[in-house]
Amino acid sequence: MTIDIARHWRRWTLHAVVLLVYLFILTPVIFIGWISFFSNEIISFPPDGYTLRWFANVWEQRVFARGFMMSLQVAFVAMLIGVSLGTLAAIAIVRYRFPGREAINMLLLSPLIVPGIVAGTALYIFYIEIDNYLEWRLQATMEGLVLAHVMLTIPWTVRLVTASLVGIDRSVEDAAMNLGANRWTTFRRVTFPMMRAGLVAAALFSFITSFENLELTLLLVGPGRTTLPIAILQYLEFKVDPTIAAVSFIQIVLIGALMLITDRFVKLSRVV
Repeated sequence: MTIDIARHWRRWTLHAVVLLVYLFILTPVIFIGWISFFSNEIISFPPDGYTLRWFANVWEQRVFARGFMMSLQVAFVAMLIGVSLGTLAAIAIVRYRFPGREAINMLLLSPLIVPGIVAGTALYIFYIEIDNYLEWRLQATMEGLVLAHVMLTIPWTVRLVTASLVGIDRSVEDAAMNLGANRWTTFRRVTFPMMRAGLVAAALFSFITSFENLELTLLLVGPGRTTLPIAILQYLEFKVDPTIAAVSFIQIVLIGALMLITDRFVKLSRVV
């Protein structure tokens, strides 16, 4: 009887701790959603009432629309390039043995641990040096911004696709080749479908990482090429009202819906 009580107590304690952790993580999201409906122009608690006019104000601010389209374009192109290159790198790292394989793997994953402001400063200096020596201007251009964001997307792709490839049973591929399929056919009909979850997860996380990036982008954007996070930052320089909470809440809802829809067809928990 005492043992059963102790087990129940430990289980309920674990559930309570998990619940507190989830509340701690979700509290900022809850407050952002709540503030976005405040009627007060100056944020104060408790609010005088609730309104939807801040969401209407988001659409009236053309800078947010332009920033959204710019972020969408950069994130989409960076995702395509990063996932393509990262997938090839992951296949080489998992399936082949060559000198320096571990060093290359660590190099490809290193952008995950480098602070964004440090990476942005280094890239800006690198672009300046390229312009000085090769007369190829990359700073404050669309091409330079996309290349910088590709650097953000490749580590996620390598990490997630590698995890997907490691979980694939090689005997299935061997069986296909023993039945007469060549390497390309085996990859296209056997390996690729089995690593689909990793590819989808890599594309999703790469897109979100690029779309939401601020620190790296802040040092590399040029006139007329403002992304949405920078547009939000610039808006805060002149005005602080629930419009920022509204545009942030819209982003959270869109990204959350995208992840739920993706997980509905491809179980992200298999590789994430």
